[in-house]
Amino acid sequence: MQDLLIIMIRTFFLYWFILLILRLMGKREVGELSIFDLVVFLLIAEVAAFSLDDPHSNLFHAIVPMIILFLIQIGVSYFSLKSKKFRDVMEGEPSILIRDGIIIEKEMRKQRYNLDDMLQQLREQQIGSIQSVSYAFLEPSGNLSVFKKDEEQYVFPLIIDGDIQHRHLEHIGKNEKWLMQELEQKQIMNYKKIFYCSYENKVLYIQLKTSF
Repeated sequence: MQDLLIIMIRTFFLYWFILLILRLMGKREVGELSIFDLVVFLLIAEVAAFSLDDPHSNLFHAIVPMIILFLIQIGVSYFSLKSKKFRDVMEGEPSILIRDGIIIEKEMRKQRYNLDDMLQQLREQQIGSIQSVSYAFLEPSGNLSVFKKDEEQYVFPLIIDGDIQHRHLEHIGKNEKWLMQELEQKQIMNYKKIFYCSYENKVLYIQLKTSF
């Protein structure tokens, strides 16, 4: 009876403690969780489960790992905010699976993503034909983001957080030399000062960092 009471008290405490940790980690949809976020959440759940399985164990031994995991997650989030390269390493980059109605088979093999999965996600978005797709991106979360040819098209960012997106330049048929020339015409000599830059309707749109 005493063990049951301890389990009930611990369950009540851990519920609110874990809820507090998750709230402090920030708001993200479950479907948008990165692999790193998922690992942290699973480990927290495992630590909590061990504490409930053994009512005679020291509860402090369960709280400490949760706090450490929380600090790790906060640290990774901070560095991800400061560095695009670090963010790509930790969370991954979206992959283009369809371009102008053509399936990029090489990228699908690389991502171990099969046609059945793709067709299912297209059906879920009421898209009946691959030929109607302008771009389809496999997001790091596993979701498929689709842009149809008759709708507003995706604009590839050319600079994010001061980092030139060379792959995006290739997608629009440009190179770094062209980008530097365009920036010089706008009196911008250091691309590291740029927070976001895109090329839309043959015009370069630039937003500078508020602090550098």
